[in-house]
Amino acid sequence: MGISELFLIGAGLSMDAFAASVCKGLSASRISLKEALITGLYFGGFQAGMPLLGYLLGTGFKDAITSIDHWIAFILLFLIGANMIKESREKEDECGCDDGKKTELFRPKAMLPLAVGTSIDALAVGVSFAFLSVNIITAVCLIGVTTFTFSAVGVGAGSKLGLRFKSYAELLGGVILIFMGAKILLEHLGFLG
Repeated sequence: MGISELFLIGAGLSMDAFAASVCKGLSASRISLKEALITGLYFGGFQAGMPLLGYLLGTGFKDAITSIDHWIAFILLFLIGANMIKESREKEDECGCDDGKKTELFRPKAMLPLAVGTSIDALAVGVSFAFLSVNIITAVCLIGVTTFTFSAVGVGAGSKLGLRFKSYAELLGGVILIFMGAKILLEHLGFLG
């Protein structure tokens, strides 16, 4: 799997974190550079760590299911992507942001649950990486940096632009992950060179 494909997966995975960052920005009228960096570090750090953990777990049973590894990768990416598309279509506001003071929004007790919740999908993607030709260090770094960037920008955008981009981000992320899953499957079945 090449850098461009890893970037697309990183971008797809980062859309949940981007949406949560937009929500954080909505809750604060102004965002400082420090708050943008805190948001980026939390989301980027967990999005980088979870695929590594998934990869390590996946390598434990890789040899037992090598003949169907491409199907596992496809199914995991498809389910994650479909769930993101479904969430993008839901009408209710699910920002998950605290209604308290701005200073509370960026403290660990507010950031940690969001960072963990938005990175669970990355754990499953990490498991699929164990079955593919993926340089896990490159993948983890690229996913982390991509999510850091999207999250830091998202929190600022949320404070300026509002909620309308949240659903588009989740929809785009879901489509990207389904596309990547289908590409992996088609390559292994010999339909793509």
